[in-house]
Amino acid sequence: MPLYKTLNPNLQTTIKIWKITESYDNLMQPIVLRSESLGRVLGMKSELHQRGFLSVRHLLAEFGYTDADLFYDDNGKPHLKDGKHISITHSFIFSAIIVSDHEVGIDIEKQREKIKIIAHKFVEYEFDYLNKEANDYIKKLTVIWGIKESLYKLFATPGMLFREHFFVIPFMLEDGVTVAWIDYEDKKYRYNTHFLEFEGFTCAYVC
Repeated sequence: MPLYKTLNPNLQTTIKIWKITESYDNLMQPIVLRSESLGRVLGMKSELHQRGFLSVRHLLAEFGYTDADLFYDDNGKPHLKDGKHISITHSFIFSAIIVSDHEVGIDIEKQREKIKIIAHKFVEYEFDYLNKEANDYIKKLTVIWGIKESLYKLFATPGMLFREHFFVIPFMLEDGVTVAWIDYEDKKYRYNTHFLEFEGFTCAYVC
């Protein structure tokens, strides 16, 4: 399946989401990879990860970029050679890219029961308003994780911890927006964050 969804949060920012239904061979055939990228994809043990990696290269092409236009810094943050900002995510059968004139972060997560088991690892302040018995508990946890992951990708700063440095204020799922704060090394940063759901997945992004 080609492009699944395109979003334009503002005039400087575009998000493209891909639903990965193609085989590994079908994804590999039309694209050209640098030797480094080819080595990475061939070294992946999971075909699911291989297909996710390749779908991201197809998304790059949707923006008019090639694999050669993308590089990573020492903290693992992706960059584009033309100076635009980019963030990348893939989870199971979906991948997404956000490209902007400004710093951005994006994350897609599958809504799964097991997130309740690990919630204590990334939630602290948010437990004050979350209802563990509510039907939307898993969905809200997934939104919180996605927002914090997006913020972490935006900053790409070693030492930041989800529980201690990222805070998501109360929100309603139907609103699709909320505010998040970063409190790190005596500095505070405020961000408007966004999220949406589709086919049992949650996509969150910050721009």
